[in-house]
Amino acid sequence: MQARPALFDLYGDYLRPRGGRAPVAALVRLLAPVGIAAPAVRTAVSRMVRDGWLRPLRLSSGPGYQLTPKAARRLDETAARLHRTGRVPWDGRFDLVLLRRPPAPRVARRLADLGYGMLGEHSWLAARPSDEVDGLLTGASVDYERFSAAHAGGSPGVTAMVRRAWDLPQIGRGYEEFVATHRPVVSAVTARSTDEEAYAARFALVHSWRAFAARDPQLPTALLPSPWPGAGAAHFFERHAARLRPAADRFVERCLATVRRGARVGFSAP
Repeated sequence: MQARPALFDLYGDYLRPRGGRAPVAALVRLLAPVGIAAPAVRTAVSRMVRDGWLRPLRLSSGPGYQLTPKAARRLDETAARLHRTGRVPWDGRFDLVLLRRPPAPRVARRLADLGYGMLGEHSWLAARPSDEVDGLLTGASVDYERFSAAHAGGSPGVTAMVRRAWDLPQIGRGYEEFVATHRPVVSAVTARSTDEEAYAARFALVHSWRAFAARDPQLPTALLPSPWPGAGAAHFFERHAARLRPAADRFVERCLATVRRGARVGFSAP
């Protein structure tokens, strides 16, 4: 697990509901259980400040960092994809984006993260439009046209197009592997486990699931094969994320309180 995406997970899952800010000493304590050392945390924080995701501030417990509005918007969008919230019925239309030139790799990755599949180097589509596409392409100086379109070939034509744009069998296998990988980890956390153990298991679960939230275009059920492994994986994730949440929250609160107490009595942060 790398420090930068882990910090996004930490802020999005635990610190955003607590004001979106934390002292650096708490960031170090909270990432230690998932194997991220203090130097890596500090390096990642510096890069996130440079890239406009965090801003430094002085807290009563010492130097800290707060989410910027840009980061808060990104985390809200990610949370909606993570928990499959805010979905509306599909109207049968696609958001079609035609580019004048092939996108740079960074832009192509971001289009995929926003749920767009590539029909060709110049053609991308999604089952639902994203509000970020215009800003992404304009910021990258990519000329484009955008259409709301319905496929005229009926169900077989739509199915063939979807299979061209997205590798659904590969995504489905990934969901199966996700469940197989995390089932023994979360099942090992019982009522006798410590809060730190529950926190570490839940952190790994959410971190891995967030990667699927980015890769899965979250197509409507009508466009997916049946049965779809993503449905069972989503149920597995929600059940265990909720089960482990109380213990994980206790661990987070204890870490934050420890840093606050240490600052009051003058202890040095780790």
